[in-house]
Order: sequence, then C-alpha cells, then structure tokens
Amino acid sequence: MPELPKEAQEKLDTMKSKLDKFSKGLTKEVKDLIGIALLPPTRLNPEDKLTPEETEKLKKRINILVVIDVENKKDWAELRDNVIKKGIKKANEIDENLFVTVMDIAEIRENCFDAKNDILEMIAAGAALYDPKDFLGALKISEVHKTMVLKKFDKYIVSYVCVGSMFRGDATSHDIDVAVVIDDTDVKKMTRAELKDKLSAIIRGMGYDASQLTGVKKAFHIQTYILTDFWDAIKDANPVIYTFLRDGVPIYDRGVFMPWKLLLKMGRIKPSPEAIDFQMDMGERLIQRTKGKLIGIMGDDLYYAILNPAQAALMLYGISPPTPKETITLMEEIFVKKEKLLEKKYVDILAKIRKYYKDIEYGELKEVSGKDIDELLTDAEDYIKRIKKLFEQIQKRRDKESIDEIYESCLSLVTDALKVNDVICNDKSKLVNTFKKHLIEEKKIFSDKHLESLKLIIDTKNSYATKKISWPELEKIRKEARGFIKSIIEYIQRKKGYELDRARVRFKYGDKYGETIILENIAYVINDIDAQEKEVSKAKIKADGSFSDLEKSNMEEVEKEIMKITMPKKVFIKEKTFESLKNIFGKDIEILVNY
Repeated sequence: MPELPKEAQEKLDTMKSKLDKFSKGLTKEVKDLIGIALLPPTRLNPEDKLTPEETEKLKKRINILVVIDVENKKDWAELRDNVIKKGIKKANEIDENLFVTVMDIAEIRENCFDAKNDILEMIAAGAALYDPKDFLGALKISEVHKTMVLKKFDKYIVSYVCVGSMFRGDATSHDIDVAVVIDDTDVKKMTRAELKDKLSAIIRGMGYDASQLTGVKKAFHIQTYILTDFWDAIKDANPVIYTFLRDGVPIYDRGVFMPWKLLLKMGRIKPSPEAIDFQMDMGERLIQRTKGKLIGIMGDDLYYAILNPAQAALMLYGISPPTPKETITLMEEIFVKKEKLLEKKYVDILAKIRKYYKDIEYGELKEVSGKDIDELLTDAEDYIKRIKKLFEQIQKRRDKESIDEIYESCLSLVTDALKVNDVICNDKSKLVNTFKKHLIEEKKIFSDKHLESLKLIIDTKNSYATKKISWPELEKIRKEARGFIKSIIEYIQRKKGYELDRARVRFKYGDKYGETIILENIAYVINDIDAQEKEVSKAKIKADGSFSDLEKSNMEEVEKEIMKITMPKKVFIKEKTFESLKNIFGKDIEILVNY
C-alpha cells in the first residue's frame, strides 16, 4: 500500500496517542472494567436538521465504548455513575472530541434479548483498546461469523446464540462458544441429517474464516442444532439444551429461541437439575465444606457431592439424568460391567453414603461420630478423584470417535473428489498417492497444503491409540480438518453443478422454452421452464438416442433423481434424440446453445 501523507500519518499517530492515554488512565482508576473499544464514526442522518456547527462537531467526534461488569454488586447504579463521571472527565482532559459511552455487560445482554444489535455491529466494526478477558474479541468474531452465516444461509438459520461464559464477565478462562439453530422443517432435496452435516461443515469453515478475518486468537467453537432435534431435546429434558436456553444470549433470532427461554424462566419448562460442569465443580467444593460440618453436612452436602458427579458422568456418557436410586444401578451396569471403566468399590461408596443420607432423612440416624465422618470423607475424596479419571476416560473415547469421524469424512470426500474426475480408488492405503497424482500433480486442483492436511489426519488416526494427543493439538487437527473438508466439499459441489448443467438440453418451440435433463438411461422433459406449475414427462433413452415409454412425472421426482447421482456421466445427443423432441413439440423446435 502507498505510504500515508505526512500530515495524515501525524494525525493518526496523535489519535492513537490520545486513545492509549485515555485507556491507560481509566484502567488505573476503575476496577470493574471489562473492555474499552474505539467505535466507528457517528453516522450522519440527512433527516436530522443539524446546524453546520453541530454537523462539524459530530464529524470530529471520536466514539469510545467502555464496558463494565457491576450488575451483581449491591451499589451497581452508583458504581456505574462513577465510571461515567470518571470516563467523561478523563476524556475531556485529553481531547474534547472524545465521546464516551459506558455500558454494563447486562445492558449489552438485554439489548440482545430485545433484538437490538446495533452495539454489536459497532463493536465488530471497531477496534479493542483494552480487552483483558477477550469479551470484545468474542463479540467481534461472533458478530462477523453471524453475518457470514446469514448472508449465505438466511433461509435456514432461525437462531444464532452466544453460549458459555461470554456474557458472564469471566470469558478469560474459557473459549468462545456459539450455537446455530438450523430450520429443517421444509427440507425436500435431502434428508435432515444431510442438511445438518452439509450446513454444519460450511458454517464451521466460516468460523475459521471469521477467526482469520478478526485476528481473534481464542478457540472458536460452533455447535449446530437442527430445529426438530432442538425440540426433541426440550421434550426429553436434555440437560445441555436446558443450559443452552438458560444461559444463551441470542444475537439473531427469528422468534424461536427467546420464546423458549422465557417459558423456561417462567417455570413452564422443567429443566434437568444440574449441568455437567456445574455438578463436577459442586462435588469438589462440597468436599471442602464437609470437613467442617457434622450431621447436617452428612445429610446433604456429602451425599450430593458424590451423587452429582455420578449423574454428570452418566450425562457425559449420553444418558439423561436418572433418579438417585437409578444412578447407583446405572453406574454399576454401564461403567463397571459393560464398559469396564470403573471399579465396583466406587459404586459401593456411592451406595454407602446414600444409605447414610436416607437414614438421616428418615430419622433413623441422629448422630455421626468424627471417625465415621473421617472415613466417609476419605472415601468421598478418593471417589471424586476416580470419577475425574472416569471423565477423562469417557472424553478420550469421545475424542477417538471424533478423530474416527474426521478420518472417515475426509477419506470419503477425497474418494468422491476422485470419482467426479473419473478416478476410482477403493483401496484406502493408496488414496493419498492417488489424490496426489491425479488432483494435485496432474490437474492441479488442490495444493500441497491439502496433501499435508490429509496426511496429518491419517497419521493422527493411525497413531491415536499409542500416542497421547493434547487438547490444543487435537483442536489444531480439527481446525485443519475443517478447512480441508470445506475445500473438498466446495470443489465437489462446483464440479457436480457444472457437469449437471452439461446434461441439460434447452430448446424453444413457439414462444415457450423447454428443457431436457438427460441422466444416463432416463430423460426428464420440462415443457415450459417459466411456468409456475411445471409439466414434466419422463422417458427411457434407447441405444439409438430416441425416447420411449413417455409418461408423466413431476419436479419432486426430478430433484430426487438428481440427488442420487454422485457424478453425471458425459452426455451424447444423437439424431434420434432430436427426432423424439420434434415428435413431442413439433418440427419448429429450436435447440438453444450458450444459454
């Protein structure tokens, strides 16, 4: 890029100096700061009748957003006013054109609940000056990704929701998590599962693009739900969905997420008792509290300290939260007998402490000795450590399933990419070399980077059983796979669409335009492509190219037949094909070329 003029560069440096001075000064004086951002210039509305002086003042204004977190403090109103006063004072000391707006996290969240997303758009277009907990970065990447997704899939997206810790003010200890709800109620051209898989892969690929575009370094996790599964999860009391409804903040919603959230808040939907993470945290906290209490702790805290992690383990395994009595049975049946991941003595500890709890509840046990408490505390602490290890075992299995899924998806897509180029490779051991030879070296469709990604995925799959892979490494591989999958899918879609267009023969008869789609041994004839209700016929194609057994069909059948085809074959139009079209539409039929 050409260098800025000296005057413009000096002006830019002066502004940066003032913004740095304001940011550093305010952070020293205010403890509850979450972030400071430079916002875009004020938009001038021609309808606002402003004087020339007012217009000039607005043009010179430098907009600054100060984000605080005081909603849970008793004197929050006073604290907020104090920050506003300090912010305005500091701005006036530096430059009268600095215009400060102070917002609490709760205000930004409530704006999202009311579908007022102007502030998110400004944060996305602005620049963070101070962002220790990455709150502004999380909003920026979410808003940019949401815009990408809506631009491409507006028809299918019903809700885009920020989940996890983003709006709790403690995002520094977590990654960035969002969820997208996809409408699958009007799917005709593919199954709901196919819709979810295809859109999810593309949406996750956009997540990678948003990370690169915004420069946000935190891991950006995107969960996709289809609307029918979302509804089933609510009916089945899925704890993950209840946590999603309870804590989620929509930054886009077409009237799906917020009504359910309000119903949950009103108590019209009964959520499951605890979320998985909360239960594990509760277990450790309550163990510490138990050491300082006797019978009351034995009757409540110690019991739930071991019950909640057990239920959490079952939920992580994929089972809805059971009753306490069922929990003991399921722990033994699943983790001891079926999976052989847990020793029976830990289920016995759970049963033992439950008996204490019930004896206290029924009044049969009124006193607990210090010796009993010491023994039970020791057992409980041992139990918690073992359940943590069980979580790691379950998660490791899930990671393996994730790697297996990535591996199978990538190999399947590579096989399809070869097929659309008339290359068949059924031997997985030869797939990499075949991919390299035909699609990289000969046709130069893909690059060496794609080859490296494919090799990394295969090596990870082959070495996972013997080599321990850390979470950052696994996440890096997942990101690599997302980019690889996105590239292959987009290529296959373009290739298939191009080849399918070559199988279409468009013609004119009278003042109407028709079309013939030739698919191997079947031809579909559309009488008038401009008609709202299209008249479709189906015919068999003989060896000489003529049509036979002409019968009525419809567009649904045409679309289903197209969806079945992995790759359209080359189309050869023979003289008898034209004669068949003349017999149907008359001798004046004209074949269109380059339409």
